[in-house]
Amino acid sequence: MNDSQLVLPSHIYLQYNMATPYSLDKDYMNKLFCTFSSKNELEGTLETIQSQYKILFNKIFVLYIESTDEYVCTYNVDSVNMSNSLLENTILLHRKKESNTLYTINALNDLIKSLNAGVLDTSYIIDWNDYKNCILLTHSGDLRKLDTKIYKIITL
Repeated sequence: MNDSQLVLPSHIYLQYNMATPYSLDKDYMNKLFCTFSSKNELEGTLETIQSQYKILFNKIFVLYIESTDEYVCTYNVDSVNMSNSLLENTILLHRKKESNTLYTINALNDLIKSLNAGVLDTSYIIDWNDYKNCILLTHSGDLRKLDTKIYKIITL
């Protein structure tokens, strides 16, 4: 592995092909990362996030997913100054601010297809109010909507 590649996480929600490593290029500057954790590992996960990354906007949002009994830490990263590896159980997400919806691109594409008779139309307009306070992910080919609640907000 060369210095411009990141080690891929092994989390079940990983959206990327294992044969294609992440590259540290312009695409990964200032991105929203999401690290999954159990309650028992949460404090250690938060410490690791703070020590490994330069967190932008000095905030880490910790959300709770009741249906899976998991916690997710979301934070913006200055990827130019980060190490060459992602934390375990970490994925890249996007956010719709108006509805507080977090999603992967694969999940967004699957959502559009599910709402549009199986057709992926990038101009399709989603009613984001139907997806307030949730994370949209794909797992084993299925679209998953995981409702979230704010557990705590950490100001650094």
